[in-house]
Amino acid sequence: MDSIPYKPEMSNVLPAPCDAATAQAAAPAGPCRHPNLVIATTILASSMAFIDGSVVNVGLPAIAASFYAEAGELQWVVNAYLLPLSALLLLGGAAGDRFGRKRLLIAGVGLFALASLACAAAPSLFWLLVARFFQGAAAAMLMPNSLAILGQSFSGEAKGRAIGIWAASGAAGGAIGPVLGGWLIDAGNWRYVFLINLPLALGAMALGWIAVPKDRGGDGDRLDGLGAILATAGLGLATWALTEGSSRGWSVGVLAALLAGALLLAIFVAAEKHVGERAMMPLALFGSASFVGLTLLTFLLYGALGGLFVLLPYLLIEAGGYTATQAGAALLPLPLVIALTSPVAGAFAAKTGPRLPLTFGPIIVAGGFLLALRIGNGASYFTDVLPAMVVIALGMAGAVAPLTTAVLMSVDARHVGSASGFNSAVARTGGLVATALIGAVMAATGPALTGAFGTATIIGAALCLASALSAWWLIPAKV
Repeated sequence: MDSIPYKPEMSNVLPAPCDAATAQAAAPAGPCRHPNLVIATTILASSMAFIDGSVVNVGLPAIAASFYAEAGELQWVVNAYLLPLSALLLLGGAAGDRFGRKRLLIAGVGLFALASLACAAAPSLFWLLVARFFQGAAAAMLMPNSLAILGQSFSGEAKGRAIGIWAASGAAGGAIGPVLGGWLIDAGNWRYVFLINLPLALGAMALGWIAVPKDRGGDGDRLDGLGAILATAGLGLATWALTEGSSRGWSVGVLAALLAGALLLAIFVAAEKHVGERAMMPLALFGSASFVGLTLLTFLLYGALGGLFVLLPYLLIEAGGYTATQAGAALLPLPLVIALTSPVAGAFAAKTGPRLPLTFGPIIVAGGFLLALRIGNGASYFTDVLPAMVVIALGMAGAVAPLTTAVLMSVDARHVGSASGFNSAVARTGGLVATALIGAVMAATGPALTGAFGTATIIGAALCLASALSAWWLIPAKV
């Protein structure tokens, strides 16, 4: 398989490594009559998920003040979105194969717009969380089908160029999102953040209707509905238990919920084994030691980063005295440095094989986490925040550049689509679990907040080092 260049896109601030590979894996469906409009459609649709995932982190302090929310409740503002997105991403792609990708894309965009409107109008935190859940479910519909439509509309070099344009636009949206969201919060109200999605949705639906050719659907296998229910319920119970335990303490009820969630996830694995190749998560993927190592690396690395990039804007606003706009702008070096340096890292990985960059990249990220220990009350951006962001970004560029190619080359050709989708879901699940575990930090105030952030940062560095070890032990020098 040819090396697939990584182009960063933003999802919940962090690049999900194998999203672009979903488009690469899609088979061309014939000549495209409106290629530029198809690219525009997929950019508008995907940008909603990219921007929404990144701007909400900046808005957490304002949402907390509006609803008098506690730490555990604030964690759910992020996780109510990540839970259905993580659990249903693979099902969303399979549903597009069965019912038609154009139909699923337009339906997903429409649902995302309605859910965004509901978020903006939410009268209480409960209804905000319900609307966020539907946003995540809609993103699980529109993301894989948007990418599959992009992939099937082009072939050869044109496909590479189209994916490059899509990825660059996604990176720009993810970078601008927190700054724009912070400005809207400072200028008016956190509710305005969710209204950004409405013009994007209208444009995507109109262009999708005009430019995307009709597909009949019906070619996919029967949907793995039981797997989707078990995965969502198991992840949901486990996430609730971890959130409650980290923010309010580990009671008997919380431990029972965690055990029940783990049991449901075990039943999910057994059900997937019974379904075989029609499963959301074909167990044949795990016959490859390389794929297991890459999955562990993705979960640990993106879990560490997911927790950091929820906590960092919160700390800068609550303890550092930053405005929401300034906190959003503090994250800008991450996508910019990754975009500039990942081509060099990809070329290096092509010469050495993936194991070295996938080992040393997370080690460099761990160094950036340790630099973040300097961030506290009255932190200077240029001397305290910026160095940590640049080092983390450099490490991520070294890791994510070869990750997509390594994942796709670790499995046989018939599992390429499943492998890319599963790896993207694992990246988001890592952020889901990490966000559930940071309740003690978000519950702290004053000097205790800085101390708790430091502890979380050290744990994050340890997770990055563990991801490096998984790469070194399980990934061969040449995949």
